[in-house]
Amino acid sequence: MKGLMRMRSFAILVGIGMLLSMVWAQSDGQGRAIVTVLPAGEDGAVAAASAAGLKIKVNGKSAQVTGWTALKGPEGRLELVVLIDGSARTSLGSQLDEIAHFVREAPANAKVAIGYMQNGRAVMTGPLTNDASASLNGLRLPGGTPGSNGSPYFCLSDLAKNWPSTDGGARREVVMITDGVDEYDQQHMDLDDPYVQTAIADAVRARLVVHAMYWTNRGAGDNNGAISNTAQSLLMEVTDATGGSSYWQGMGNPVSLDPFFIDLRKRLLNQFALTFTSPLKGKAEMESLKVQGELHGKVTAPREVWVGPAGAE
Repeated sequence: MKGLMRMRSFAILVGIGMLLSMVWAQSDGQGRAIVTVLPAGEDGAVAAASAAGLKIKVNGKSAQVTGWTALKGPEGRLELVVLIDGSARTSLGSQLDEIAHFVREAPANAKVAIGYMQNGRAVMTGPLTNDASASLNGLRLPGGTPGSNGSPYFCLSDLAKNWPSTDGGARREVVMITDGVDEYDQQHMDLDDPYVQTAIADAVRARLVVHAMYWTNRGAGDNNGAISNTAQSLLMEVTDATGGSSYWQGMGNPVSLDPFFIDLRKRLLNQFALTFTSPLKGKAEMESLKVQGELHGKVTAPREVWVGPAGAE
């Protein structure tokens, strides 16, 4: 009899364990993504874009949309880092006025900081601030020594891990001005570059939206068309994964960065915060994201998103 009771007790415990395991495995996680919706035409109004009919898939499975907020006014706080390749040659000096103009014309709700890629780190010249003059105090010619950035992807990872703010409710966006050449993987320069994949994971986890403006350094790597082409593709991998945009003009440098900055500013003014819930297996993880539905405009959404336990930051 005692043996039978022990067996029944064991069976009950096993059943409870299986039930708890099922609940744990099917618990909901939550995520947030920044989605850009540009007007379909020059006079299109994006502010009225509605979440009605919006459908999303996370890791290939339907997820529940819980919020869709236009990022304007108090809801649209923006933290923006202009991250300049420290190994860019002095030819970038011709673009300093354009960079300064972009900082001065940043949205009213933006805080901006200037940083330089140096020896695998993102070296900030000052804090994030809404004082354009203070931000621009750190704007200068880069050093121009080939390879002194270490790797633009090391630098992006460093910035993601050491973002200069604790405001979890603000958008976090980065403009990388670089040739995209990974000095640590020039031998292979393939799209599976492990440093690029790590940078993507770090950026997604930190909820960064990364934009890239291609500027050749005129070093040995930039004289190789195959390397330049692959470098542009690597930058596009980063921007596609995070919901940003890539800008370049062939394999050379544009006469002016202004057209790129004009487009980017329009994007910053037409963004929405998408929040959702989806099944999560007990821990935070990076998942694929697909946004579907008619939003009456050109939609740019991140390819990857960070999903964490409900209630977590």
